[in-house]
Amino acid sequence: MKQEAPLSYRVAMDIGGTFTDIVVHNTETGTLRASKADTTPADLTEGVLTAIAQLEVPPAEILSFVHGTTQGLNALLERRGSRTLLVTTSGMGDVYRIARGNRTRMFDIHYRKPEPLVSREDTVEVGGRLRYDGSELHPLDEESVRAAAAVARAGGYEAVAVCLLFAYANEAHELAAEAILREELGDEVAVVLSHRVAREWREYERTSSTVLEAYTGPVVRRYLARIEDRFAGEGITSGVQVMQSSGGIVGAGFAAEHPLQTLLSGPVGGTAGGVALMQLLGRENAICVDMGGTSFDASLVIDGQPDISTDGEADGFPVLMPLVNLHTIGAGGGSVAFSESGALRVGPRSAGAQPGPACYGRGGTEPTVTDANAVLGRVDPEHFAGGRFALDVVASERAISGLAAEFEMTTPDLAEGILDIANAKMAQAIRTLTVDHGREPGDFSLVAFGGAGPMHAEAIARELGVHEVLIPEFPGAFSAWGMLGSDVRRDLSTQYYVHEDQLDTVHLGDALQGLVAAADAELAEQGVREELRRFERAIDMRYEGQDYTLTVPLEDGEEPGQAGFTAVISARYSDQHRRRYGHSTPEAKVECVSLRVTGLGTNEFGHLTGERYREDAIGERSAQVRFDGAVWETPIRRRDALPVGETIPGPMLIVEDTTTTVVSPRASIRRETLGHLTMEVQA
Repeated sequence: MKQEAPLSYRVAMDIGGTFTDIVVHNTETGTLRASKADTTPADLTEGVLTAIAQLEVPPAEILSFVHGTTQGLNALLERRGSRTLLVTTSGMGDVYRIARGNRTRMFDIHYRKPEPLVSREDTVEVGGRLRYDGSELHPLDEESVRAAAAVARAGGYEAVAVCLLFAYANEAHELAAEAILREELGDEVAVVLSHRVAREWREYERTSSTVLEAYTGPVVRRYLARIEDRFAGEGITSGVQVMQSSGGIVGAGFAAEHPLQTLLSGPVGGTAGGVALMQLLGRENAICVDMGGTSFDASLVIDGQPDISTDGEADGFPVLMPLVNLHTIGAGGGSVAFSESGALRVGPRSAGAQPGPACYGRGGTEPTVTDANAVLGRVDPEHFAGGRFALDVVASERAISGLAAEFEMTTPDLAEGILDIANAKMAQAIRTLTVDHGREPGDFSLVAFGGAGPMHAEAIARELGVHEVLIPEFPGAFSAWGMLGSDVRRDLSTQYYVHEDQLDTVHLGDALQGLVAAADAELAEQGVREELRRFERAIDMRYEGQDYTLTVPLEDGEEPGQAGFTAVISARYSDQHRRRYGHSTPEAKVECVSLRVTGLGTNEFGHLTGERYREDAIGERSAQVRFDGAVWETPIRRRDALPVGETIPGPMLIVEDTTTTVVSPRASIRRETLGHLTMEVQA
């Protein structure tokens, strides 16, 4: 009888616009390995399987597979989502198009609201009405719902977004509408209900969230079905898990039912890794920067926790769900430099994976950030991407020299100018986040990762006044590393509006316990054992008369029925308000607005580190590298060859399979026992 191979390999993967990054943990030997493969836009599963093959992982021995996908986000950004019909309550058909009257960019005379994903002509009103408390004012008009189904059928719509007034308080009308739509349309048309997407008030924001899920959902579902089919064909039996925008993982089946949760799936893995790194180091505050080939993502770790908001936006559209606060700009290694109105511009357009920067030798002719680094000697042409292909530096020089001639500059001077502009854009993206919290960037450490992050980290840190840069293990695949150790996570919420004077703490406790029970059931459905489940509870609160809220966590063992509970959470809210906005009004009355419960399933392996995988160290070499207008003879060192605990002054290029770390003459580097590099940046 043939003995089955053990399931020994845990695999995590981040699919970027240019490269697909992979981290593999062998549970038998304890080793960690990382690699990169080209992203294959025509069929992303090809890049996934290539990356697995590169690390010689037997498909039949894969124990678990988790990955981040930007399928939904890309469908939104490129406006290639599904044609969606919006069904709403009679008289509310203009809510989505009117949106809000505020201007998000006050002084931009060219600002325009984003064009809605659903036009007024694609909106159908149905009869029936609930009161604000969920009681029925008028029964649902079933014939008008059938008429909406007829519109969907005749118009060839792929999805129907149902957002009825006050459905967050009572889902009965939406469920009845769903039953009719299913009866009339079958399973070919996706039906999305607002109370399942966002069980909270604010009609426009809830409608926007529902439309976003309907618009992007079919694209995500097709992708997940495709990858599961390919895995089955390759003999991979582990199934697929997906990173959520809130920083936890769920099974592909759940992600297919709630595709909006995956909107920021890829970039969030880096934030999860940043949190884990801070915990390993006993630190609390970090700026996480992920620079890949196409984009630059910045996020924060504050007081040891990811900076998560209960609402946010995606390409200008509001989203009601917990998500990591990410600021993303089009600045990556593939960002194209060009002349516009006599000025040098960099990005947001990217050369992408095909053809890529000129130095890739795939037909690209436009100058990019990667080409600028190559011209300045800041990448090792023979060891790029682990030495899998050599860079064509001559092609980079040719691409940049043409643009340099337009500005009557030398090629190296223009290359430095390209990097200066890109670094300034990235620093400004970070300031957007820190200013929102009233914090100085210098109060944080900078955690740099992504294929290009460690190349630009020092320059960004100097621009911000940050003195310490941390380069984690496997920086080019750090988002995948963050996913590998992440917990299963489910976030649930419910509206619970009550003034402090009318607060029934016993009823509040029952409502929270109901959410805990629901989260517990969902974790069980995800296969999380009971002893690994834990729960975090919180209340969205505000001062009387305020519009927006802050989320106030409840501590372990703290129960609403306890004496003095209201005074305790009111004081905690005031303290949080002061830390966030610089002032508070402790004597003012507070209001509870929403209840939140996060269910977590502990990852049994957690985040592993400590340089468990080593390759034979290569001998030291050197290259001519340009810094601040001067050329320096610069050692090229393999990361594995750096002595532990020794501070080494720059300049230096540190190479490894997934990235290059650039250390200028104004900085020093030290390899730590936990595997990361610490760079000290001089002013």
